[in-house]
Amino acid sequence: MIAVLAGVVTIISQSGATYSQTDHKDSLADNFTPHKIVEKRSLVEKLYKEIGLEDKLQYDAFEKAMVGYEQLNPKNKNIISIIDFTLPSTEKRLYVIDIKNKKLLYHTIVSHGRNSGEKYATSFSNRHGSHQSSLGFYITENTYQGGNGYSLVLNGLERGINDQAKPRAVVIHGADYCSEAVIKSTGRLGRSYGCPALPRELAKPIINTIKNGTMLFIYAQDQDYMAQSKILKQSQSLLAQHIDDADSSSFTY
Repeated sequence: MIAVLAGVVTIISQSGATYSQTDHKDSLADNFTPHKIVEKRSLVEKLYKEIGLEDKLQYDAFEKAMVGYEQLNPKNKNIISIIDFTLPSTEKRLYVIDIKNKKLLYHTIVSHGRNSGEKYATSFSNRHGSHQSSLGFYITENTYQGGNGYSLVLNGLERGINDQAKPRAVVIHGADYCSEAVIKSTGRLGRSYGCPALPRELAKPIINTIKNGTMLFIYAQDQDYMAQSKILKQSQSLLAQHIDDADSSSFTY
């Protein structure tokens, strides 16, 4: 699976550069010519290492997040967030990453929906009343004070997968049931109605870091999601097309 964006090329090659400085005249397909595939894979791997994500975030989650980052072109391109639901709730599975400065800003625990599973999140839904988490790509929006305190609106971008997040009131907020104390007493985190709930003490600083137009990717090794996500399938289709057109004798990984 290929995943790196023209903006990442700029960020790696130019100190302090951002995605907005990239020339967007080329189409997405132009960026998947065979001679660029190896280069882009190398660059995203380099970025992954420079941020220091080895032994913290599995590469496949980061790589797929970069696919969405390339295609969605978020308003705030400096920050991305990834939730890795392949990990149990007892482990730190939220990553807030400063792409511009190549830093991991926050790495903490996060709760999943009560009907998505016990210690692990294994079932996902976009349906109202499911009390399950939804996978995929989101853009963060505004903040507000609600029943769970300071909260962040999430706009799900994948039709049929997470586009009901806003109507379901799936938001980022702090919760008492998301704490190390709960893990010690119960062996897992408490669970939400589908919201990615954070520790109370980290909710506000994290929300203020990622609000207003950053990308969030909620990842799991879920075959239904992988088959349905148009964002991921588009990149796979382009990659397959160009590999088929390539001269195999001169194109190797």
